[in-house]
Amino acid sequence: MGKGERDACAVAVDRSECFGERLLGALLDRAHQMHPQMIAPMVAEQAGKLGGRDVCILLQDYGQRMLRPLPGIGLLAATPERLGDSPAGRALLHMTVVEQQQADGVRIYLPLLDGSDEVGVFALTLDNVDDDDRRLLRRFARLVAVMLVTKNGYTDQLCQARRSAPMSLSAEIQWSLLPPMTMVTPQVALAGILEPAYDVAGDSFDYAINDNIVHMAVIDAMGHGLNAAMLATLAIGAYRQARRANVGLVDLYGLMDAAIDTQFGPDQFVTAQMMRLDLAVGQLEWVNAGHPSPLLIRDGQVIQALEGPGTLPVGFGGATPVISEQELQPGDRVLFFTDGAIEEHRPGGEQFGVERLTEFVERAGRLADGVQDTVRTLSHILEQARGGVTTDDTTLFLVEWRQKTRAAWV
Repeated sequence: MGKGERDACAVAVDRSECFGERLLGALLDRAHQMHPQMIAPMVAEQAGKLGGRDVCILLQDYGQRMLRPLPGIGLLAATPERLGDSPAGRALLHMTVVEQQQADGVRIYLPLLDGSDEVGVFALTLDNVDDDDRRLLRRFARLVAVMLVTKNGYTDQLCQARRSAPMSLSAEIQWSLLPPMTMVTPQVALAGILEPAYDVAGDSFDYAINDNIVHMAVIDAMGHGLNAAMLATLAIGAYRQARRANVGLVDLYGLMDAAIDTQFGPDQFVTAQMMRLDLAVGQLEWVNAGHPSPLLIRDGQVIQALEGPGTLPVGFGGATPVISEQELQPGDRVLFFTDGAIEEHRPGGEQFGVERLTEFVERAGRLADGVQDTVRTLSHILEQARGGVTTDDTTLFLVEWRQKTRAAWV
């Protein structure tokens, strides 16, 4: 940069902003065609130009209990950290920057967020930190998160780093199908979680936001293991095909039903709920094909189960389903869940049931912030209540309608 350019930059913005623009620009330019496993070393190198040291990237594990270090040249060989009781965990759970004063400087933990999806935490140590540093580091962390998610499609390194236990083949299939676990916009927030994370087979969920409509589905394929995973794969594929063809909920059920019946015959089936939420008015519609009724949560309390006419599970060739409807108020949440959440029990004990699940839902709401933290907390409460043992898959899918909007997306 010549003297004239430097002077122009100094007039337009402060020097820290110019430095930050060059740093982030260099990161983008170099990452474009870089080998995926060189991203982490490059992040460490660029962080060093900020004066940072002991650079670490911690990724959220599949069970959403631990933050696990990403290996790479120049990155600190850190140990895994628990999500709930560490500075890094607090940064991710509350989606905020956490600073910890140390003898040799300030340790800074920044959440790595791809949109609203919680990727992990970026940590480094600086001699001192001011507001310019904080602003630049927040932007740096956002860019790192996007780069990690983008490069994840080209390498197994991130998937391997996230694992706290071996993953079954059925779980491998299910995780490859899932959308981001969280979506948050000013109008809606939603999040899901699967258990057991490393051995899930037949449970899954999916969603998409098109114009002012959020399309959602939760499914539970019969059986266990690989066959259940194959059933679930077909069900999600058929759901997406029908959804992208812009058919209504009744026809969507019919197309999914035909796909399962054609491929697997009448002896195998998938229970499911398919939903649509109109963001403009808060109108929720759904078809229930064999699932427990969802729970409506208002002001932290479960006020009712959303009962409605059900139809046969997908694959049984049920009659034309009846669409249920519920008008939501801003701030309302709806919890959809598979039967594993209420049929589980301690060995020799009674099933949890809806009443006990309701108690757990309200407790999780008091302990957690945001939809993802709520479903994560609820899942962990359920696991603790059953003594860490599970006999069935469980999916929890929480939706929060936030406000009315007249916006037309273009």
